[in-house]
Amino acid sequence: MIDNLLERYELSLERIKELCEDRSLEEKYGKFFNKTASFLYEMSDTYEYVKSGRLKSASLEELQEHNKKLYADVLPGAYKTSYANPAYAVKAFGEEYGRLLSFLYTELRSLIVFAYEQDMFEMVIRMELFLEVYYAFYSAYEEKKEPVYEQLRQIVYWFISDYSEPEAEKRLREQLCPEEDFALRIIMDSDLEDLRYLYYFGEYVTDSELETARHLNHMQESEIKLMADTYTEGYRIGFEVCGKDITKKKSVNIRYSLGFERMIREAVRNFEKIGMKPVIYRAGVSIFQGKGVNKIGYYGTSANKQYDYDHKDDQALYLDKQYVNRRLEVLKEAYEALKVEAGLLGGPAVVEIFGEDPFAPVTKKEALRLSEKQQKLSVELMAAAGELQNEYIKGEERSFTIISFPVPPIGEKYEEIFDEIVKINTLDYKLYRDIQQVIIDTLDRARYVTIKGMGENKTDLKVNLHELKEPEKETNFENCVADVNIPVGEVFTSPKLTGTEGVLHVSRVFLGELEYKNLEIVFKDGMIADYSCTNFDTEEENRKYIKENVMFHHDTLPIGEFAIGTNTVAYVAALKYGIGDKLPILIAEKMGPHFAVGDTCYSHEEDMITYNPDGKAIIARDNEVSALRKTDTKKAYFNCHTDITIPYDELGELSAVTADGEIIPIILKGRFVLSGCEELNEPFKSW
Repeated sequence: MIDNLLERYELSLERIKELCEDRSLEEKYGKFFNKTASFLYEMSDTYEYVKSGRLKSASLEELQEHNKKLYADVLPGAYKTSYANPAYAVKAFGEEYGRLLSFLYTELRSLIVFAYEQDMFEMVIRMELFLEVYYAFYSAYEEKKEPVYEQLRQIVYWFISDYSEPEAEKRLREQLCPEEDFALRIIMDSDLEDLRYLYYFGEYVTDSELETARHLNHMQESEIKLMADTYTEGYRIGFEVCGKDITKKKSVNIRYSLGFERMIREAVRNFEKIGMKPVIYRAGVSIFQGKGVNKIGYYGTSANKQYDYDHKDDQALYLDKQYVNRRLEVLKEAYEALKVEAGLLGGPAVVEIFGEDPFAPVTKKEALRLSEKQQKLSVELMAAAGELQNEYIKGEERSFTIISFPVPPIGEKYEEIFDEIVKINTLDYKLYRDIQQVIIDTLDRARYVTIKGMGENKTDLKVNLHELKEPEKETNFENCVADVNIPVGEVFTSPKLTGTEGVLHVSRVFLGELEYKNLEIVFKDGMIADYSCTNFDTEEENRKYIKENVMFHHDTLPIGEFAIGTNTVAYVAALKYGIGDKLPILIAEKMGPHFAVGDTCYSHEEDMITYNPDGKAIIARDNEVSALRKTDTKKAYFNCHTDITIPYDELGELSAVTADGEIIPIILKGRFVLSGCEELNEPFKSW
């Protein structure tokens, strides 16, 4: 093997250049390798384009043209006949070859960002993978036969296995080390008035990012400061209210969508004032980085969400027990190598966006799907990786914050809606704190809570609560104000699972950017016993959709959280602007009662005592499943937490029921009826 990276790059590029016009293979395969080789050669041109400095001297129009060209093949208009589309690839090459070559083509597209980052290693290893697959086809064609599929799959398998070690450490370094500052330098050093900077990241850039950046540029400095202060103060207060020492932490993950750089720059300065260095890493773009529909990191607009969805299970090509063991081994080694940096990370500070057109995916039979055995392995890997993370980035020491803002696709009143959301994000937390305490005091008298839908909503739930042994000192519910979950507006608990039962139904909800129609979940003793929706024509498709994207391949999940949202200002704003279907869960969960399936809100922090503003200790930090951590952590955690909200207009009743049978209504027909909560109904009067 040639050790010199540049020499490997040049040799690969020389052969790839030849393959652009090569006619050695059967035509249908020849077209694939010709087109893919041309793309790879274009990536080498992009690498030189960035390296030469021409990126910084190009006009906005030139940058836009170049950006669109890079992503053209997966844009909706071209995707139907793209090799990245599993349906097209399978039609061209058959199921086995089609799926594998579609995976290969997709993985090679990650070279776009590596060219911008000037990461020759990442480019070389994928160029060599391409050539190895090509030569397998060429050798078989010379013998007048097609290559053996399993040999092709083994090429992919060993590529992923062999490079797992350097890739694991590289990805972890990106997430932990402030000196990995590719994005930070763009944010802090660029003239943000000159929107060309958006094209320096290598992400797909649309009018949405451009208009967002323009809007922030037109805002007053005081408005930008208010947005940034709310965001960074929420993060700081998150440590404070949980009794965690923020001075032990020296770095913070900043995750956001392109266009918000002016706010992020101010936030970076705020974090630095409290001794926190920013770590800003890109959302996954390759199989090694956990790419998928949901973006974790910084990112531009998805070129095509159907493309993302089609390839979310690409690990089906190689996932087996041997790989799981290998992955956990290298992940452990990576954490050990970076254990100092891991111990200094305070956790993520997230800026979410909303307002994009709702995405209802098409499930394609041609796309790679995890087998039942692989689903179990995926769950095992996710659980073990979560335990490793908590070992090095301790849950009881870290915190987080999340805030959301709209983007231009939300509609013509974007700027007006943006200002309304800023208002919602900065509501008077003291007012909500006091009202929510009234609700908590009532709930703490209850043995259980009943929740019933109205109209066509079929919800009929009984949620059991933990027993308070010292009511004067203890509480079941956390009084959530504007810290880790911005905006204000909820009280929440980890319910007792035994005796929690019934049906949760929502007519329409968006979870993780995916739409669910008539989502219905049946609980027995707090665990999911059955589930359905009406997105697809068959029950089988609907159940698979939920199991993959809500249950994350688990056979069942517990209710990890029961909460009551109190932010009626947000609810009325959603009605006023007709944006209810576009709001993120962060805001939607404050607009009615919600239920999270998966881990509790106190996952890996159950033994920490936290207190409400009134001084009472929150005792409902555990449930019967999370309590298993004391004997078998693999059974205690699911590494997922998905909130499902019943909106006020579908809520018929939410009542507390005491031990002696007294029923105390809190909400009836979508309005708060509990004395002391009248202020929460005021926003409804303006609608």
